[in-house]
Amino acid sequence: MHDAPRSESQHPLGMTVYDLPTPSDVASADAKRTAAGRLRMLMVLLVCAAPVIASYFTYYVVRPEGRRNFGELIEPMRALPDITVRSLDGRDLSLSSLKEQWLLVSVAGGACADDCQRHLYLQRQILVGLGKDRARTEWVWLISDNTEVPSTLLPALKDATVLRMDPQALAQWLRPEDGKTLSDHLYLVDPQGMWMMRFPAQLDTTGALKAKRDMERLLRAAASWDEPGRDSPLKPVVAR
Repeated sequence: MHDAPRSESQHPLGMTVYDLPTPSDVASADAKRTAAGRLRMLMVLLVCAAPVIASYFTYYVVRPEGRRNFGELIEPMRALPDITVRSLDGRDLSLSSLKEQWLLVSVAGGACADDCQRHLYLQRQILVGLGKDRARTEWVWLISDNTEVPSTLLPALKDATVLRMDPQALAQWLRPEDGKTLSDHLYLVDPQGMWMMRFPAQLDTTGALKAKRDMERLLRAAASWDEPGRDSPLKPVVAR
C-alpha cells in the first residue's frame, strides 16, 4: 500500500536564504529617512511661525497707507536670553518667563536719575494709552547695577516689572544706536521673546505718541496669533 501524500504542514521546514542589503544601500536608505524627517520638521516649524511672519510682513512690507514706522526694526531679531534675573525683593526668576506678552523695556541703573524717571513715566503713558490692548503688554525696567532704587519711586512702580540683570548679559542682548547708551532708548520685545524694535534716543512726549502708534499697529497686525497670555511673574512692587 502506498503511503498517503504528506500535507504541506507535515514536511520539515526548509531554510530560505535572503539577500542581505549592501552597506551602501543601508546608508542610502538612512539618508533618505533623515532628509524626510528634517523636511517634516521644517514644515511643522513653518506652519507654527506662519502667523508671526505674516503679521510682520503686513506691518513692514505691505503697509497699504505707505507710512513709515517711528521705531527702528532690529534685523535680525534677538531672542530674549534664558538667564536668571532678580526682583527688587530678592526673588530669582528666569528672564524667559516674561514671554507671552509684548514688553516695553527701559534700562538704567538703580539710582534712576531724571532721564530714567522720564522714560519710566513715558513707558507707563504709552501702555495706558493702548486702552483695551494694555492687557497684552508689560512695563519692564531692567536695572543694570546693584544700586538701591529710591524708596520714593516704589509706589509709582506698582504696575511695573522691575528686575536686576547682569550688565554683560544685557549688553549682549540689547544694543543702543552708535554713540548712544542702553539707557537712552526704549526697546520693544514681542510675545515670542524676540527683541524686534528700538525707539529713538531721548524720547519726549511727541516721540512717545509716535511710539504708541507703532505699538498699536503691531498689536493689530499680530491680533490673529497673539492673545493676552499670562499675569506678571511678580507681584506689584510696594513701598517698604
